[in-house]
Amino acid sequence: MKSEVLVPNDYFPLDDEPFMNEIQVEYFRQKLISWKNELVSDSKDTIESLQDSTRAIPDISDRASEETDRALELRTRDRQRKLVAKIDSALRRIEDGEFGYCEETGDPISLRRLDARPIATMSLEAQERHERREKVHRED
Repeated sequence: MKSEVLVPNDYFPLDDEPFMNEIQVEYFRQKLISWKNELVSDSKDTIESLQDSTRAIPDISDRASEETDRALELRTRDRQRKLVAKIDSALRRIEDGEFGYCEETGDPISLRRLDARPIATMSLEAQERHERREKVHRED
């Protein structure tokens, strides 16, 4: 069992600290859990909203509008589901001690990138190389 690390409310990871020290790891763990809880809560609200709106709408224009709204909600919910899976993966990387390191190069991912996108698995440079390769293959 790991010891509880307290993260001050005003804490922000800094480059002059040892990379992925206990407080940084806990900061990102809490950030990911909070993000996941927010997404799960939004999904529950979406489900309730969709269940409430299953009434018959006589006007064809209103019905079409309602169907469009439902389709948009379902697409959003699917994106959120995929995002929750990425958050779970990041939380597993934290547990495995792999969080914060590029899966391609093994180098540390910048703290600014991790703070903006804590599910990142590659450094910015590796991500850009990956996207350039992907774009070249798509154009073939």
